[in-house]
Amino acid sequence: MARIVLVEDEINVLQMTKLMLTRASHEVRGFSSGQEAMAYISAQPGEIDVVLTDYRLTDSTGLDVLHAVKRADPGIQVLLVTAYATTATAIEAMRGGAFDYVEKPFKRDEILALVAKAHARRITLLGSPSPANGAETEGLPNFIGESDAMKEVMSLVTRVAPTKANILITGESGTGKEVVARAIHQLSGATGPFVAVNCGAIPEALLESEFFGHARGAFTGAVRDKVGFFQAAAQGSIFLDEIGELPMPMQVKLLRVIQEKKSQRVGDVREEPVTARIIAATNRDLRAEVDAHRFREDLFFRLNVIQISLPPLRERRDDIPRLIRYFLGKFNDELGKRITSVSREVLDVLMAYDYRGNVRELENILEHATTLELGPEISRSSLPAYLRNDAPQMARVSSDSQWRRVDRSEWTVPEMGDDGVELEGIVEDVERSLIEQSLERTQGNKTEAARLLGITFRSLRYRLKKYGLE
Repeated sequence: MARIVLVEDEINVLQMTKLMLTRASHEVRGFSSGQEAMAYISAQPGEIDVVLTDYRLTDSTGLDVLHAVKRADPGIQVLLVTAYATTATAIEAMRGGAFDYVEKPFKRDEILALVAKAHARRITLLGSPSPANGAETEGLPNFIGESDAMKEVMSLVTRVAPTKANILITGESGTGKEVVARAIHQLSGATGPFVAVNCGAIPEALLESEFFGHARGAFTGAVRDKVGFFQAAAQGSIFLDEIGELPMPMQVKLLRVIQEKKSQRVGDVREEPVTARIIAATNRDLRAEVDAHRFREDLFFRLNVIQISLPPLRERRDDIPRLIRYFLGKFNDELGKRITSVSREVLDVLMAYDYRGNVRELENILEHATTLELGPEISRSSLPAYLRNDAPQMARVSSDSQWRRVDRSEWTVPEMGDDGVELEGIVEDVERSLIEQSLERTQGNKTEAARLLGITFRSLRYRLKKYGLE
């Protein structure tokens, strides 16, 4: 349960949003006046978790509320709601310390999810002894682990964070490279924001505009000035994830920015100073990429001033129980559950699994299990199908054409002359059963059911039609 201050000058919207949050088990104090809300927040240090405020208020603005909150208690998480979202608004909000912003009209699930994430962040900063945070390492935000490998990483992060050196974080996908980058930013004392950029997700034609911004009229469709990532991260940190995906022409431009500490917007003759610290990350072997002439050697050395290598989860299994406790706490908050532990059998499964997707895969497993579990303890039946190796199977005996449930220990290969067992029927029945269970658990929400099953919505729709479940 989060303690929320809601600021909205439209009374109907205020009452509706307050009711929605209250029904989600949050404690809500509503204000139609920004000034009254700011006075209340200033008088309640340590008693508020999240502030949800409209951007345009009759007697102030959401940014005024944001600044007042950060003066009263920097740990309170602020969500801005606006019908007038612009890049400039977003940048100003994030620079001011906002957790996130959302555009009107918003969806119920969207707001509740953001509030849950903001609340989890608030708990982390408070150092609560709840299951979500009891495993965190003191002084290092979101770091979880006591293995020797992670202690080395934590020690290095603590030493390099206050410096201005560029940092390259390496490791397999899902090992937590962005978590490390955010910790470095938070421990650095930087006054600006943390701006995360996925270099592999931006079309090549838009890279320069996205990174450095563009001036109005620079090209067809440029109807207004655009702030680039580097300017948005001024006095803060820019996290260049999957840096190895950058095409060679963009590598040249990035190298110049690092060397000159200046950038130039597309269509503008002026240069602007670059004050953001660069933290890059990759799951590739950049030295091999350099040898293969796919990555510039001079850029590699500019980025690799300090290298932090993250171990895969299979090499730090001692941290798995702590990660389990952390994620259970997180998803309890987000899903409104009260799950306290995992069964001994489930713990054995999770400790033995190889985790090709590393910490991110463990997180997904526990989100799946927490969503499906109805009791106070995660049972094996709530795990994803690929981890339930000894789940009961369904066999159809052709002599009576009836389904009967059998354990794997009962399974025998039919003798010669028997009618046999139909393998295709077994597979279809198990598949149908899992689909029915997922739809029951999600109350008929097909999109959520497809996510739980790990298939696309289109694939689920095909199977619903196949089995007559539509």
